[in-house]
Amino acid sequence: MEALLLGIYSFFVWLIFIKLKWLPWNIKTQVIVVIIPVVGMAALILLLNIFAPSSSDVRVYKYIVPIVSQVRGRVIEVPVEEGNRLVKKGEVLFKIDPEPYRLAVNQLQAQLANAVASQKELQESLNAARGGVDQANARAREVNARLELARKRVEQNRELVSTGAGNKFDLEQAETNLAELQGQAEAARAAQVQAVAGEQQVRQKLGANVNGEFAQVAQIRAQLENARWELEQTVTLSPCDCYVVNLQLRPGAFVAGIPFNAVMSLVEAQGQVVALFNQNELHQIKPGNAAEFTL
Repeated sequence: MEALLLGIYSFFVWLIFIKLKWLPWNIKTQVIVVIIPVVGMAALILLLNIFAPSSSDVRVYKYIVPIVSQVRGRVIEVPVEEGNRLVKKGEVLFKIDPEPYRLAVNQLQAQLANAVASQKELQESLNAARGGVDQANARAREVNARLELARKRVEQNRELVSTGAGNKFDLEQAETNLAELQGQAEAARAAQVQAVAGEQQVRQKLGANVNGEFAQVAQIRAQLENARWELEQTVTLSPCDCYVVNLQLRPGAFVAGIPFNAVMSLVEAQGQVVALFNQNELHQIKPGNAAEFTL
């Protein structure tokens, strides 16, 4: 732009002073003719650096996304090509044989069904064990109440016999009843211990409780979710609108699912243009100002 302005200025100087000779061409006019472009160009450059700064250091950045397989297996399809064909976000990059992962999902589904059925059976056994504990506790309370009453009767009969007002036969009968009830109380306590032990045994088989499910069922369900996720990862999709570079896959190749072993790279279609300026050139620049650049 500066050269164009100098060229236009030189043309008018030649036209006015040399060609048409409207003004004399002497030392005074020569000095003025030289000073005007020097001052004008200096002012123009200073104003441009303030209001329209420019830079010759312009860089274009595009991120490269390395693609790594999440799972291992045999590649059965690679529908993309390396080059200038744009790959849209969500398009298939490559597919791995899903059959081993589908079989793993089916196997875990069967295990989960068996675990849920076993859990229901154990839950029913636990409910029955709880009922047995409640029944044993009720039986023990009943026997203990009768035992306490039998003890009082023995004490009463002993007092009556000692004073001569009671019958010795009644005392013997009360002692016999007390001994019988003591045996029943021991049997009731043994039944309580057995019922509690049975309940604890069922609880141990059920295991810990995780988010409303027993540990075994929760563990198999987690394994099933992981297997389903791995099955989904047999199809790798593009994460962005990109171009494929460094394509190393072909159908029949084997990918090992190693994090640092990229099978291809994607270059983003949308990049960033970065220009470097001096700090004092940017104090008049605001976000949203238009910018021009040439290649």
